[in-house]
Amino acid sequence: MLSLPNADQILDLITSSLDADKAKNILTIPLQGKSSMADYMVIASGTSSRQVASMAEHIEFKLKMAGVSLLGLEGMRQADWVLLDANDVIVHLFRPEVRDFYGLERMWMNNSDEEVITVGRD
Repeated sequence: MLSLPNADQILDLITSSLDADKAKNILTIPLQGKSSMADYMVIASGTSSRQVASMAEHIEFKLKMAGVSLLGLEGMRQADWVLLDANDVIVHLFRPEVRDFYGLERMWMNNSDEEVITVGRD
């Protein structure tokens, strides 16, 4: 029997998928000690609603192939802000102006750069 991926493996799968899809400003925020809802939060931007939806679909597919069921998927209709709940990893995908408006990462960061991991080429 295959074992399900742990939180770090799920995180790697998600960030690799986002990097391959050319997501912008990919941030990983460790939530241990801050929240019991998940181990990590990933925030990334797409250049358009179409790209945001595509990134979410790719993540959903790759998680399914790895045996990880999503607990929730919200926002696909307009794809301005898509939320994927992969249990141990919460993913927020935004169009840039929507991300700027909500400033979600500011809510979870403690002015400590070493807590936030930037992934990708940006």
